[in-house]
Amino acid sequence: MSKYKIISEEIENMPWEDKPLNCIEPMWRSVHNPIVKRNPIKGIARIFNSAVVTWRDGTFIGVFRAETVYTLPHLRVGRSNDGIQWHFEDKQLEMVDESGKSWNPYYAYDPRVVKIDDEYFVIWCTEAHGPAIGLAKTKDFKTFVRLENPFIPFNRNGVMFPRKINNNYQMLSRASDNGHTPFGDIFLSQSPDLVYWGKHRHVMQSGGEGWWQGLKIGGGPAPIETSEGWLMFYHGVCNTCNGYVYSMGAAILDKDEPSKVKYRCRNYVLTPEKEYEERGFVSNVVFPCATIHDPKTGRIAIYYGAADSYVALAYTTIDDIVDYIKENHESVGRDGEIGK
Repeated sequence: MSKYKIISEEIENMPWEDKPLNCIEPMWRSVHNPIVKRNPIKGIARIFNSAVVTWRDGTFIGVFRAETVYTLPHLRVGRSNDGIQWHFEDKQLEMVDESGKSWNPYYAYDPRVVKIDDEYFVIWCTEAHGPAIGLAKTKDFKTFVRLENPFIPFNRNGVMFPRKINNNYQMLSRASDNGHTPFGDIFLSQSPDLVYWGKHRHVMQSGGEGWWQGLKIGGGPAPIETSEGWLMFYHGVCNTCNGYVYSMGAAILDKDEPSKVKYRCRNYVLTPEKEYEERGFVSNVVFPCATIHDPKTGRIAIYYGAADSYVALAYTTIDDIVDYIKENHESVGRDGEIGK
């Protein structure tokens, strides 16, 4: 029985591999990595930085960042029976506005997907005279209704919580610029209706003792509700003489005031070490985008983009990761305050 509790629906057949006997870290990689390789289907050079959720028939469905051999990135639906072997639709995801007219983004990348009540929301980086956050909803992964962009440019890494908090939808984001942003903290915004967003709060700043998050940070998968608060995986970036390096970090946010950080791990929980993470279209990238988690077993599977070339999978348990965060907690700036 787990020491800590995940608060979510039970998952019968989630992907899982037991922790290797010689593993001393809180997270371990799948032996099947990368689970989506280069040139996965005709005309697609790379699929990476993608979001996965469970589907109502016990299978898995996802929205994937796909890059063709000649065009800008787009989103594409994928399906899997086991969460590891994926089959992708032969065309890009199409969106309509609320009147049913076509409204496709000029480009789309780094999606996240979250289920709230009986709807699934897709959040991605879109084009709006510069990078901005796009938002769409679906009930069947066939019809995607695009909503108004939550914020003006420049903004990236939009991540919604899986339920309302204090009667408001909640979204994490990171202010950016028009290029490869050399700065960035995580902020929280709220909305009563998915149209008007406000009550903006600072959540976490980059930096701290860890070299791996000294340049910027950004949200990852939808936060996981637990007995300790909201478990948030995120990416941290440092600048080296050979370019940016993206690693995965973890923190726990207050359940009722998620702009308040309860615990923040000074150590990364995964950093580029394998060839498929260190070498690729953009080398040295671990970029978490989705989790599958089961409250009965305490198991957590994390999907992450590797080197802007692959989709990879890692595992942990609620006890392993929460204990590790607490044991390596550091206070950074005013992260422990409500972010008004």
